[in-house]
Amino acid sequence: METQALNEVAAAASQMSMWDLVWASDMVTKVVMIGLIAASVWSWAIIFEKWGTLRQLKQRSLKFEEKFWSGGSLDRLYDSIGNHPNEPMAAMFVSAMREWKRTNILKSKTDRGLRGVSLQQRIEKAMTVSMDKELDALDTRMGFLASTGSVAPLVGLFGTVWGIINSFNAIGATQSNSLSAMAPGIAEALFTTAFGLIAAIPAVVAYNKISSDIDRYAKRLENFMAEFSSILSREIDDTAIKADMAGE
Repeated sequence: METQALNEVAAAASQMSMWDLVWASDMVTKVVMIGLIAASVWSWAIIFEKWGTLRQLKQRSLKFEEKFWSGGSLDRLYDSIGNHPNEPMAAMFVSAMREWKRTNILKSKTDRGLRGVSLQQRIEKAMTVSMDKELDALDTRMGFLASTGSVAPLVGLFGTVWGIINSFNAIGATQSNSLSAMAPGIAEALFTTAFGLIAAIPAVVAYNKISSDIDRYAKRLENFMAEFSSILSREIDDTAIKADMAGE
């Protein structure tokens, strides 16, 4: 009778596909696999969103730089952008010009000059705050990719251990170490391991690539801030010289 029962189990197992073995697994294994699949899907959504955002920002930054270095009036460029800059470099430019214009209005009302060094510091501070705000927006949800890349293999390992435990339980219940008795547990272990790697590998690769792109873009913003700050510094010096000459 025992031999007949084992033969029936072996026949049933041979007729089941790998997916049938997976969906015949217990609730713990299913929760692990569904969680890993959900993490993988959300990771890919973040990856595509970040790639698209960075590509658009690079294109818009190129267009802004063309306008900025075209030799046109900065006031005219500021008026054309308005209060709705569509990329970080333009937002930094707007924040600096807003501080510049606010200082000029204050000087005209009080009829007193403000120190150029203080103005320079305020403009640089305004651009730095704007840059940090824009970069923080780019870093949004990057932590999920980092967490998925580090945690998903461990979750898959937990599912692997759980599947092996189920295999040993099956051996103990059937008093047989045949493949038919261990097959469901082995399938659970292999699939949870695979799902853990499927979720982790793209998340790690994308996180490193996107972080590198954001760092390069941040360096580009820093270079623009230094160049624009130099331009405004010369404007401040020229204004101070003219004011001294007028006073004489």
